Amino acid sequence: MAGAVVCEDGRLLAIRRADNGTWELPGGVQELSESPEDGVAREVWEETGIRVEVSELTGVYKNMARGIVALVFRCKPSGGVEQTSAESTAVDWFTPEEVADRMGEVYAVRLLDALDGNGPHVRSHDGKRLIQAR
Repeated sequence: MAGAVVCEDGRLLAIRRADNGTWELPGGVQELSESPEDGVAREVWEETGIRVEVSELTGVYKNMARGIVALVFRCKPSGGVEQTSAESTAVDWFTPEEVADRMGEVYAVRLLDALDGNGPHVRSHDGKRLIQAR
């Protein structure tokens, strides 16, 4: 699960992952005792230092190569200060144009889908590229 955190000015929160150096949405694995919304809020805070209010599910994304399904929730920042963690080497706010330029396709689409208001979207990918629906 991941949080598509959107500022009032339309910029989107992203992290540069410590393990592979790619820019992605903050997120991770839900703990058994928490709701999806609580899990997203915790993961965003742990990886970025930003507190969020979770508003709605914007997409479901399946990595066909690994059999992983990720839920993405739109969030609004509610406090905190950007900081890195053991899982992130950088935290930044991107414009939608920067998202498309700096992130891989399968991660950029998750943030951009959260902006369009037509979700929740359901998409599949192979880990690098989207797989078009039939």
